[in-house]
Amino acid sequence: MGRIEKEQSASDNPMKEFSSSTRIAPAVIGEYKEKDELYDPFEHRDKRQATSDLGSLAHLLKSSLGTGILAMPHAIKNGGLLFGGIGTIIIGIICSHCVHILVRSSHVLCRRTRTPQMTYAETAYAAFLCGPKPLRPWANISKIFVNAALCATYVSGACVYVVFVATSIKQVTDFRTDTNIDVRLYILALIPALILLGQVRNLKYLVPFSMLANIFMICGFSITLYYIFSNVQPLDSVKLFSSVENLPRFFATVIFAIEGIGVVMPVANNMQKPQHFLGCPSVLNITMSIVVGLYAILGIFGYLAYGEQVVGSITLNLPTQEDLAQVVKILIAAAVLFTYGLQYFVALEIICNSAKHIFSHKYAAVGETAVRVVMVLVTVVVALLVPSLEPFISLVGAIFFSILGISIPAIVETVSCWESHLGTFKWRLWKNSLLILFSLLALIFGSWISILDIIEIYKK
Repeated sequence: MGRIEKEQSASDNPMKEFSSSTRIAPAVIGEYKEKDELYDPFEHRDKRQATSDLGSLAHLLKSSLGTGILAMPHAIKNGGLLFGGIGTIIIGIICSHCVHILVRSSHVLCRRTRTPQMTYAETAYAAFLCGPKPLRPWANISKIFVNAALCATYVSGACVYVVFVATSIKQVTDFRTDTNIDVRLYILALIPALILLGQVRNLKYLVPFSMLANIFMICGFSITLYYIFSNVQPLDSVKLFSSVENLPRFFATVIFAIEGIGVVMPVANNMQKPQHFLGCPSVLNITMSIVVGLYAILGIFGYLAYGEQVVGSITLNLPTQEDLAQVVKILIAAAVLFTYGLQYFVALEIICNSAKHIFSHKYAAVGETAVRVVMVLVTVVVALLVPSLEPFISLVGAIFFSILGISIPAIVETVSCWESHLGTFKWRLWKNSLLILFSLLALIFGSWISILDIIEIYKK
């Protein structure tokens, strides 16, 4: 009871428990309803190192255009051409909506609590702390859970990046040298580059890497599309609807591919004009329209080109003996490698902030460097244990991105709107309940099928 009473007393000043980095002014729950419209959080943000709309779009685009898009033909194979194409667009709309409600909830809570900005975890914390009284004791737990989910999601996502880069380099190098070196050796060879990318500590310094990665991706995708459209087969060569048992793989892979929600809050908070993130047109709408369109096109036509032979990354289906195909594999591998720093940025920030108390002020910089090196090595170790793309991607999507990208934003919006903003007939409650149900189904069935696939690989 002592802990609960302490947390409930903190609800009289909901910002007392927030991190000092947000520079939060004191607020009282009873006052925010009258004063939240008078406070503009955007005017109180530190914008000395803020990114432009274009830079923010590049970050957001790059966080969604990773290895996932290359897995889309394999996802469409698991869903079938017709079901997969329509399903990809629907999942894209769902993921975009979840990003929108998360950022909008964050803006509303910033006004209510007179806080300049909030991270993903702080948004969940504020939602519970400013929500119905029975839920306020859960505020700290929600913050810890979101941070843990973010770390787990992006650690696992970074592991997928390492596996993809090593597999692509292996294909080209093995062909050029007429050898068959274990992919794990290529993973180990990436360690120096990964450690350097893991040391970047400001999103502004990652903009050149994102821009370069986007250029490489665009070039690689253009050439990949050339191969795909040159090899498109008749519709009767593929399935319009796959088997029911493959649908969890489809949903999990597409969710993994499209989701980039962990990078959303840092990008939105770091904009020079944060009001441009939402709205119409907006950074979010433009980015997600491009992302969903590219995913659907590459997925559908990639499946039409290679049919049932398509593998976890469409670039691995390209003819290795052709120089142009080798260029594609190297370009996209380099783009994914440059994205590693952005992919891992949020997780490293959370882990480093949690570990600050371990080191004295004198050794704080050295301690953070050491933590970042260790966490990079963690991704390498996991990649060494599961150096296979298909089941790894679907497992990460099923377990982590379904929770982080769909369930938590739906819960945050529901809690923050509970008292008077659920809408006519409480439509937000029903809508968010359906989102949570969809997320749980993807979690249960997707992870189950993916684990069976991993076990099967090790048996072979």
